[in-house]
Amino acid sequence: MPFINPEAGHLTVLNLFKTDTRPRVDTLVKEMSKIVDTAAFPGWISSTVHRGEEKPGTLNFIQWRGMQDLESRYNDSEFKHHTVPVFREITTYVRLMQTEVESSLRHPALGDVTEVSPARDDYTVIEVLGVDPAEQGALVAAQATAHDWLVDVPGYRSQTVLRGIRSRNLEGGDRTLATVGADRDFVVVYSQWDGKEAYDAFRTQDESEWAAVRRTFQDKRNSLTTSADWNSYRAVHTRSATEPAAV
Repeated sequence: MPFINPEAGHLTVLNLFKTDTRPRVDTLVKEMSKIVDTAAFPGWISSTVHRGEEKPGTLNFIQWRGMQDLESRYNDSEFKHHTVPVFREITTYVRLMQTEVESSLRHPALGDVTEVSPARDDYTVIEVLGVDPAEQGALVAAQATAHDWLVDVPGYRSQTVLRGIRSRNLEGGDRTLATVGADRDFVVVYSQWDGKEAYDAFRTQDESEWAAVRRTFQDKRNSLTTSADWNSYRAVHTRSATEPAAV
C-alpha cells in the first residue's frame, strides 16, 4: 500500500476531477481504476483513486520518481489522444497538481507512517489553498503547525502538507491540457479523520468555542490564502508498481 513519507523524495501528483452527477462519479472511478490497473509507466510508483463524498468528483493520489517521468507520461500519445478526451467528456473541471510533501504527521496513537489505502476506513479531506507564490513558504509553515493542536481534536488522525510546484487544467473550447496560474501558487492539505461526524463537528464548531491556538492559526491562514476549495473522499482503489498489472 502507498505511504506518504516526506523523506522519500517522490513527486506527488494529485489529479482532481469534478463532475455534475453521482453516476458520472461512478464512471470516473471506473475509468481511473482501469488506468491504475494497467499502469506500467517508467518512474510510476503508485496510484490511489479517491471517490468524492461531499461533492461529486474524484481524486487520484499518484507518486512518481520524478518530474521527467511525469512529463514523459503527459507527452505520451495514448495520454493525449485517449486519456484526456475520455475525461474531457465526463468532467466539468480537471486540475493536475504536481507537489512535494513537506510534512506528514499523525495522531500519536497511529504509528510512524501515513498510509493511503482503501483497506482503511479514513474519511479523507483534501483542501487546495490558493496563495501568492511569495507567501507559499509561510503558508506551508503555518499549516504544518496545525498538527500541534489538531491532536487534541476528537476524530483527527493525520495531516499531510504538500507544497505546490505546478498545476495544469483542461482549458479552452476543446479543453486541452494547459499550465495555469503561476508556479507554486497553491498548497494542498491532505487530512484523515475517523468519519464525517468528527470532521463536520470540527469544521462547524462555533468560533466562540475555538481554543486560542486554533484562532491564532486560522487568522494566520486567512491572511495568507487567496482561495480555498475542499472536498471529502474515501480511498476506493489502489495499486503500486510492485504489484502485477491486470491481465
